Amino acid sequence: MSEAETPTARTGRTITTNIPARLDRLPWSRWHWTIVIGLGTVWILDGLEVTVVGNIASRLSESGSGLAISSGQVTGVAAALYVAGACSGALFWGRLTDRFGRRNLFMITLAVYLAATALTAVSWQAWWFFLFRFLTGFGIGGEYAAINSAIDELIPAAYRGRVDLIINGSFWLGAVGGSLLSIVALNTDLLAANVGWRLTFALGAVLALVILLVRRHVPESPRWLLIHGRDREAEEIVSGIERRVEAERGERLPDAEGELEIHQRKSVSFLEIARTVFGRYRRRAALGFSLFIGQAFLYNAITFGFGAILTKFYDVPADHTGYYFAVIAAGNFCGPLLLGKLFDTVGRRVMISSTYLLSGLLLFGTAWLFGRGALTAATLTACWCAVLFFASAGASSAYLTVSEIFPMETRAMSIAFFYALGTAAGGISGPLLFADLTGTGRVRDTVLAFSIGAALMCAAGLVAVFLAVRAERRSLEDIARPLTAVASRAKAAARPARGAPGSRGGGPRGSGPSAPPAASRP
Repeated sequence: MSEAETPTARTGRTITTNIPARLDRLPWSRWHWTIVIGLGTVWILDGLEVTVVGNIASRLSESGSGLAISSGQVTGVAAALYVAGACSGALFWGRLTDRFGRRNLFMITLAVYLAATALTAVSWQAWWFFLFRFLTGFGIGGEYAAINSAIDELIPAAYRGRVDLIINGSFWLGAVGGSLLSIVALNTDLLAANVGWRLTFALGAVLALVILLVRRHVPESPRWLLIHGRDREAEEIVSGIERRVEAERGERLPDAEGELEIHQRKSVSFLEIARTVFGRYRRRAALGFSLFIGQAFLYNAITFGFGAILTKFYDVPADHTGYYFAVIAAGNFCGPLLLGKLFDTVGRRVMISSTYLLSGLLLFGTAWLFGRGALTAATLTACWCAVLFFASAGASSAYLTVSEIFPMETRAMSIAFFYALGTAAGGISGPLLFADLTGTGRVRDTVLAFSIGAALMCAAGLVAVFLAVRAERRSLEDIARPLTAVASRAKAAARPARGAPGSRGGGPRGSGPSAPPAASRP
């Protein structure tokens, strides 16, 4: 049912609510694990997709694969189309996510991914493979905007940083699985040449179907419902969550503190979104730009040519590079997993800047050791793991940052824009630059590639020192006041009596359509 068809959707009113405060004061519970599993596991699919395609390129190009395509077309044309699909999908679905809701879109985008991946598995000509690689990326791009928006709006403020980092870092669990899966898929003693690669894509579709079934139990964001005139639904969802948490803990929850007055609106214009993000919040936009560009180039400096570096400089057989990549991917996941809590305790500014600067400095050190010929394949991989342990936490924090430092009405579109920016830089500019450098077989060119990635990562870390927002343990509405908030009457209320209007179970209060929306604070 669309927003316009929902009987409880009534915009133009001004209401007072404490629903955001009630969500933020919740203790961690089994219900929150449902959200993490239902929404967060999709990044595993993204990691699986990207890694598998790169690793099975040689098999697809062989005679008998059932597909007339070259290895260069798989890693070049198909990879570029996947990136283009992800960028365009992020922007397309991001706008719709802000307009029509998080739940509607994270169901649709996963369905698009599922269908496109399944159809990739039955590719019979190159153009078919290219088309559905684009559509697979188109679905994944939309997932980033819809999922990060929903997660940040449903997870309590005290846990938001670590949960967001771990979920975005789970991409690398998929990369580990993709590396190991490709080893099996390439083994013709186990699977025929025209079967193994198809089964890898089919497996992605099966996993997506399982996630889609789990997602049926994830509700719409109550914050989004409030702003779009569906406060009755928001109240029902939050009250239901509170009852489940109280039943699990065997005790009543404390009253929530803090109210927000908002003027409900059906939609926010694209022009208003642009003015908000790039005008009122231009320093935060500069921060997002720096974080995404820095991590995109560092990752490309390492991952784009890692296979060529291992084979050319250390004589590692091409069919063994997947083992090395699995180790690197595991290091990537450990970063957000082990450092994530510090983003909520030590704080965003310290952790974002330090992870960026540390990873950049470690990559400079790796470049120096590589240039001196002091590394083996194993020690180079260990150095990469150390670099990416910190870089992965930093890169994941970039997604966290852009999802929480802009007003709620612009959240999905902001995530989409910066994701598209970083993906385009990583998937277009990065390969154009680093392919030539890592492909020459000259040590000094690879050292230069490492140094460029390290320098941009350090530069982003320095930007974070001055511009990062102290968002830890703060309500999203406090970090960036909604465009629909009535600033003159938004207040931190004294603890309301249980059962009183506006307290837990009391719901929002309508005050008529006369009050106009207030501008948000930069």
